[in-house]
Amino acid sequence: MILWLDYFNSSFSRAEGRRVPLDHSVKDPRLDELSEAARRLGYTAEAEQAKFPRRMSVPSGYVSIEKRKELKKEKVIEEISKALSSVRGEKAAAVPAPTQSKGPHRR
Repeated sequence: MILWLDYFNSSFSRAEGRRVPLDHSVKDPRLDELSEAARRLGYTAEAEQAKFPRRMSVPSGYVSIEKRKELKKEKVIEEISKALSSVRGEKAAAVPAPTQSKGPHRR
C-alpha cells in the first residue's frame, strides 16, 4: 500500500490530493515523520523520494507499507494521520523554543 506525503499535507486541498480532514493533517509533512508514524502503528515502512502524479514539478515522497486484509486504505490513512500529528507534536516539543536576547539598553 502506497501512502503519499501529499495525502497528509494541510497546504493542499482535497482536489490537490489531500485525503484527510484539515484537523488531522499537518503542514508540509516530512518523509521521516510519515515513516515513524507508520512504524508506531506496527507497519514495516519503506520510504521513497518521488513526485506526486498531480504535481510533477514539486518533490514529494511516499511510504510503502504491507497491506492488511482487514483494513481498507482509507482506515489506514486515518490511523496514520493521527499518529503523524503526535509524531509532529513530539518533535516540536523536543526542540527548545528560541530565547529572545535583549540587546544592550540604550539611553
